[in-house]
Amino acid sequence: MNKGLEVARGKTKVLYEQQDQPDVLVVTQTDNISAGDGARRNTISGKGRLAAKTTARVFRLLNLCGLPTHYLSGGEDDDDNEMLVRRCDMIPLEVVVRGVAAGSLVRRKPGIVRGSIIVPRMVEFFFKDDANHDPLIEPDEIVRRGIATPQEIGVMSEIARITFEILAHAWRRHQTLLVDLKIEFGRLVDAEGRGNLVIADVIDNDSWRIWPQGREELMLDKQMYRNLAEVRQEDLDRVYGAYEQVAELVGMFPVMRPGMVAIVLEGPEHAAQAEAITAALRPYGLPAMRRIASARLTPSYVLQVIQQLDATFARVVFVTAEGNSSRLAELIDDATTTPVLRFADASVQAESAAQLTAQRVALAAAKTFAVDDTVLFGRVLLVQANARSAIVAADAQLSAPPPPPNGTVA
Repeated sequence: MNKGLEVARGKTKVLYEQQDQPDVLVVTQTDNISAGDGARRNTISGKGRLAAKTTARVFRLLNLCGLPTHYLSGGEDDDDNEMLVRRCDMIPLEVVVRGVAAGSLVRRKPGIVRGSIIVPRMVEFFFKDDANHDPLIEPDEIVRRGIATPQEIGVMSEIARITFEILAHAWRRHQTLLVDLKIEFGRLVDAEGRGNLVIADVIDNDSWRIWPQGREELMLDKQMYRNLAEVRQEDLDRVYGAYEQVAELVGMFPVMRPGMVAIVLEGPEHAAQAEAITAALRPYGLPAMRRIASARLTPSYVLQVIQQLDATFARVVFVTAEGNSSRLAELIDDATTTPVLRFADASVQAESAAQLTAQRVALAAAKTFAVDDTVLFGRVLLVQANARSAIVAADAQLSAPPPPPNGTVA
């Protein structure tokens, strides 16, 4: 890549300016590995390549899900361990999400049983300070010291939780338990989106604990290196093998499997319902097709259409747009092993109510695909989070004190 001046150097990476693009940086992953805030340091030939691949693949998955990250491109073998990112002012915090009790948590809280599942997920903040071993810092202290605002703390917590759940879903598909996750955030410095929070830095095999089959003794992450009583070359070779295996598994993450939502209308009079469902599916990136087949007038044709669609698409969900007394959904449900969702006639409802019904149907369809599709799983989480945020924002607006009357000073 077209690197310019060095901007920063950490224990395992180096940042450079991208020539002629002041708001873009080149991140180069090195072959270094360290533990104990740098007290133990070694070099593993090829680790930088694996770290770059893992980070790029994780960020591509998060981008596909719609989460805000600084990642632009690169990170594969032909990129020389380098990736392009949007420039950020980094927030000096490590945000840790815990899904299983392990690590420093069980040392600090001996009442928590090691290996127990944590729900809801626990989010903790650690101030980046190697000299003091990155101490735990409470949200009120973060605000008091001007590190981040209360709103930013809320955003970081929510995004971190969603990121954890997305990666936990991806790892579950490989029979691996995501124990905890460490991520960092930055504020964008470019004109487009200046000040917006994004997931930044790297997310590689140093950033999490992962236990295949849920068994700690099978760990594949950096804890292997931390646990070494002494470091021998054969131990470093074993660590490299684990990192290589993780990079290959993560390479299977950022894929959205093809799927189709087939909307079957009882008649042309239900076209508005079908259009509302199609619009509600767009935030999930799900395609939709429409067919007309009447359970009352053409029942055999309904069965023919369903059989054709079942044979055409490997992954399909049927949605019926019909009247309240129609039996279209029942007819289709009895003829297929595929999920069938019903959108009954909303002509007597307000337009906003019909739109809400379409959104619920679209969400149910997306959830069906999300069972084995991590990208859709992430998009569902994001849509749900945005809906919650909208409620909180509406409540804040409703609860805000009225503006002072004209001519008065607040």
